[in-house]
Amino acid sequence: MSKKKFVVLSGAGISQESGIKTFRDSNGLWENHDIMEVASPQGWNKNRALVQEFYNLRRKQAQECQPNTAHIKLAQLEDKFDITIITQNVDDLHERAGSSKVIHLHGELNKAQSSFNPDLVYPLDHWEIKEGQLCELGSQLRPHIVWFGEMVPKMSDAIEEAAKADIFLVIGTSLQVYPAASIIEYVPSTAKKFLIDLQIPDYKLDPSVICIEKKASDGMKELENVILEE
Repeated sequence: MSKKKFVVLSGAGISQESGIKTFRDSNGLWENHDIMEVASPQGWNKNRALVQEFYNLRRKQAQECQPNTAHIKLAQLEDKFDITIITQNVDDLHERAGSSKVIHLHGELNKAQSSFNPDLVYPLDHWEIKEGQLCELGSQLRPHIVWFGEMVPKMSDAIEEAAKADIFLVIGTSLQVYPAASIIEYVPSTAKKFLIDLQIPDYKLDPSVICIEKKASDGMKELENVILEE
């Protein structure tokens, strides 16, 4: 008997429990920086050194953090389900917890890419990208991050996975970041849908979505009991 297809859309709330800060704070700043200064092509062109330093520090911080209960429970559920995780997060906590199929919509901190050709991507074995580190075409390496105003190349892969879901979970995100938030629209009407977040969206969700208003780790404990009983 084949395993049910379980697709997860994860956001900043799941990593926040591991100590990784989100840029969607009330003051609109990300680690005391205006978001557009450090997460846009314009910011890169204006002050490349600032952007590199910013992501070098984010990379170092992420390497010092550990997967939490929510990450671990999702990885453990691979024994029972065919799980694909679509994440808005750029850390590798899902992989370090043991998840084997992860789609990173917004890039990955532990990779670099060419500033000339975004298809040239390189793994990093350290936490710094330094000035003078070049791609094979001779252009400076930059963070492998999808910045504001850039295309989200993994969207088609994410939509394809969502369209096959028997169970669909949104965790650690209140579905406000687009285009990622639109992925739930491609989930089959027959699928069971769940949302775990401390802030349930104030707009009207599809009534078929079961909402669990808890932090990610507590919500996963509750969800696990529900889906394993079926």
